[in-house]
Amino acid sequence: MKFVRFSTGRYPSGVYGLVEDNGTVRVLRGGLFEPPEPAGETLRVEDITQYLPPCDPPNILAVGRNYVEHAAETADELPKAPLLFIKLTTSLAAHEAPIVIPAAAPAQVDYEAELVAIIGRTAKDVPVERALDYVFGYTCGHDVSARDCQRSDGQWARAKSFDTFAPAGPWVVTGLDPNDLRIRMRVNGETVQDQSTRDMVFNVAYLVSYLSRSTTLLPGTMLFTGTPCGVGMARTPPLFLKPGDLCEVDIEGIGVLRNPVAAEQ
Repeated sequence: MKFVRFSTGRYPSGVYGLVEDNGTVRVLRGGLFEPPEPAGETLRVEDITQYLPPCDPPNILAVGRNYVEHAAETADELPKAPLLFIKLTTSLAAHEAPIVIPAAAPAQVDYEAELVAIIGRTAKDVPVERALDYVFGYTCGHDVSARDCQRSDGQWARAKSFDTFAPAGPWVVTGLDPNDLRIRMRVNGETVQDQSTRDMVFNVAYLVSYLSRSTTLLPGTMLFTGTPCGVGMARTPPLFLKPGDLCEVDIEGIGVLRNPVAAEQ
């Protein structure tokens, strides 16, 4: 199933819809993790003018250096265990919303396409073989990063958590096998990242199990699972985002998360 969250004049605070294969959206009562109950209204996907993030996460967890080629291009060693960092929930942005280049750090804003797993029920000390049972579904994510802040701070939280630095969407898809999905990033129509999740160092099941041993994963938790090779800082010359750019995260079986880039006003 494919769930989209959006707002309208009738639902200014947001509502969920179930997206059908023919492009029809059935408006639902209740939240993402409740049994889907049609509200009796329908519309078309193209009629949605205001997307919202797929959920309101209690936490946004993210994993670094989770693709071999990405670690190699940044001259970093592969981690012996998942390398966890945190993005603030205030960094969340929706499909079609702008990525804002911060005035405090405008020079080295980089793109990172990622598969995002959304936890569907409380997970604590979950074994690997059952870990995917705790994932509700998957969406596209963009782990935007201020590389100069990442280097100067000595840790990653600020660099990854400027407002709008965690776009996610356009919807949540259930029933996917996360182990072999093609991930692409396009900047202004040019493909700059293109790899499969089968190349992850630690797959989604391992990540969920590993993180649940130290952290209670609450329903709605977003897990950014790492980015493939091809990031802007590793290119010659480097390719950093600037106002007027358009970023598209395209993940097989999910769709395209699209965000324009704008300067902070």
